[in-house]
Amino acid sequence: MRLLCLCSSCCCVLLFFSLGVRGAPEAPRAPPEQVHLSYPGEPGSMTVTWTTWVPTHSEVQFGLQLTGPLPLRAQGTFSPFVDGGVLRRKFYIHRVTLRGLLPGVQYVYRCGSSRGWSRRFRFRALKNGPHWSPRLAVFGDLGADNPKALPRLRRDTQQGMYDAVLHVGDFAYNMDQDNARVGDKFMRLIEPVAASLPYMTCPGNHEERYNFSHYKARFSMPGNNQGLWYSWDLGPAHIISFSTEVYFFLNYGRHLVERQFHWLESDLQKANKNRAARPWIITMGHRPMYCSNADLDDCTWHESKVRKGLLGKLYGLEDLFYKHGVDLQLWAHEHSYERLWPIYDYQGCEERLTPFSLFPRPWSALRVKEYGYTRLHILNGSHIHIQQVSDDQDGKIVDDVWVVRPLLGRMMYL
Repeated sequence: MRLLCLCSSCCCVLLFFSLGVRGAPEAPRAPPEQVHLSYPGEPGSMTVTWTTWVPTHSEVQFGLQLTGPLPLRAQGTFSPFVDGGVLRRKFYIHRVTLRGLLPGVQYVYRCGSSRGWSRRFRFRALKNGPHWSPRLAVFGDLGADNPKALPRLRRDTQQGMYDAVLHVGDFAYNMDQDNARVGDKFMRLIEPVAASLPYMTCPGNHEERYNFSHYKARFSMPGNNQGLWYSWDLGPAHIISFSTEVYFFLNYGRHLVERQFHWLESDLQKANKNRAARPWIITMGHRPMYCSNADLDDCTWHESKVRKGLLGKLYGLEDLFYKHGVDLQLWAHEHSYERLWPIYDYQGCEERLTPFSLFPRPWSALRVKEYGYTRLHILNGSHIHIQQVSDDQDGKIVDDVWVVRPLLGRMMYL
């Protein structure tokens, strides 16, 4: 310190000497963040997706041991993403698919490059074939500022309660807000769950900005439709994810309604031919066909766009799903839990075992206006167990129902 105070020349000499020892400046570090998993639809595989703020290599190191070296390596790619906000914030999305995974085996992994690694995460590879019993967590409309049930969901995940997550649209509120900082915050919040389980998604209305660009970039779903619609097999079920939003944001192209409809028709035909192996057909889409909420959303109108299609007659989904015998439909958008009796064209079972107020419609079996999420256990080819968890009531199960699919005929409730 005394040398630095003597004269400026000494200071210059010392600085020069220091630079000579350290050499050239190092490249900026690029620690991964927002790590999450998804299932690409190929047995024995899992895709890891993450974000960095500078371009760098994409690598996942993985193995079976919690400590020590991770002997297996997988390489992937990254792509730049520029937010549409005024700051044009730029970041890099990395994707690496792990293959050759042993079904049901737990793996330890970290992702990144020599310029920065994530911490170690664990996941269990999905089992192959139809003869096992997947357990899923199902929810939608999860915000970055009030993710009320997320801590409980994290605890469930840490206890190994689920094999996958279905997030049925609406993320962060909204991923594009504050020049995409809200999206970054949300992806960091879900990391403890999404880095341990395949986090499967569909788009909601809150992803609309910049032609759903944040949704398409941040999530890695199967197929070649940028995650807007796709399907995959899980145990005895064939699960179809689709976009209800193509019916509402026609400025991005009316052709998307037709393209999705024909894709759904083809996929449902194939799924029906495979009923012997996978008896259940389950769909997930954001805006429901039916609801009994006191608002002006699409599902409160008798001729909803999702149900009846454009102009009340083009590419409606209810007739399509009924024709092909979809067994279970999962929806979100309405900020409440509602389970319906089997219904088609406003006709359904009118058995009313649960008391309602304000003259509930006969097809509404149960309504719960509390924060929470759904546990979905696909037990086998004939039985599905559904439980609704109330976070407001400290994890109490507020709905518990079995859906039974006879070998012949349509499903029923127990």
